[in-house]
Amino acid sequence: MINILDLNLVELKQWMKSNGESEFRAKQVSDWIYKGLWKFENMNNIPQNVKEKLQNNFYIGIPELVSEYTSKQNDTRKYLFALEDGNLIECVVMKYKHGNSICISTQVGCRMGCKFCASTIGGMIRNLTAGEMLSQIMKSQHLLGERISNVVLMGSGEPFDNFENVIKFLEIVNSENGLNIGQRHITISTCGIVPKIKEFADINLQITLAISLHAPTDEIRMKSMPIANKYSIAEIIDACKYYINKTNRRVTFEYALVKDLNDSTRDAEKLSVLLKGILCHVNLIPVNEIKENELKRSSNDNVIQFKKVLEANNIETTIRREMGLDINAACGQLRRSYIKGKNLNEGV
Repeated sequence: MINILDLNLVELKQWMKSNGESEFRAKQVSDWIYKGLWKFENMNNIPQNVKEKLQNNFYIGIPELVSEYTSKQNDTRKYLFALEDGNLIECVVMKYKHGNSICISTQVGCRMGCKFCASTIGGMIRNLTAGEMLSQIMKSQHLLGERISNVVLMGSGEPFDNFENVIKFLEIVNSENGLNIGQRHITISTCGIVPKIKEFADINLQITLAISLHAPTDEIRMKSMPIANKYSIAEIIDACKYYINKTNRRVTFEYALVKDLNDSTRDAEKLSVLLKGILCHVNLIPVNEIKENELKRSSNDNVIQFKKVLEANNIETTIRREMGLDINAACGQLRRSYIKGKNLNEGV
């Protein structure tokens, strides 16, 4: 059985044609699905024989809600979903004045090994398909009862480690026959897989690229990010410049501030030199502490001082608004705590 959400409209038309049905049936079925009707038998303008063919070949892969957590500030909701094969993924919906944003997962787990991220603990189980990424948005919209207008691929997983499925997801989520979310409302984050940054640049989409940098030097970066042993900061910066030249879009550099590791004014000065003259924006993030490592968040004073140094060097900088701290909203925390709790309950 195939998850019908993995097919774009062209592919579904081809399937209809090869199965002796009119191609326009594909658009009818697609319209129902993206309007939130997820049972073939309830599609009242589809003939019974077509419904039977669909039921015999496809399923509509909407995940099951396992847990839902709402922040006390009511600005963030975190969902834990079970996929068709029983694997668990999570996503976070954040409510802003300008609309609802969702941070989705691209893999079950992650193999990048970044110390500050809970999603990498236990490694990667498998890649998510394009349809499984789409379904996080569709299910979340259904639960929220509101449209989601902004998407961030920054949840569990490394998007560029699942490149083909992510690119197909971007095509469908942006399509007027899909979720019709504009490219400029989508951000994709990577820890720095250099060849894929350049390949992504060549596709030339109007999507925001975010780089999880988190250090001004390779020496510091290697202490928390194993990917630094493969790709140097110089290589990442070169790839970012290639992306900027290709797309004429600025790059966001994500920088998680860790106490006594990368949060000194000297680190800020080094970062300023590194990013000088680059079309970019720095997003400072007080690190989310997790039980499995020793990393501690910077003090508020250090965060503010770090920002001042960057701004004094004409680098546009913001401090990320912290949302959902009371509901384990950081990547991988909810899935990890649920699995751990379940195993304890089962005596494993």
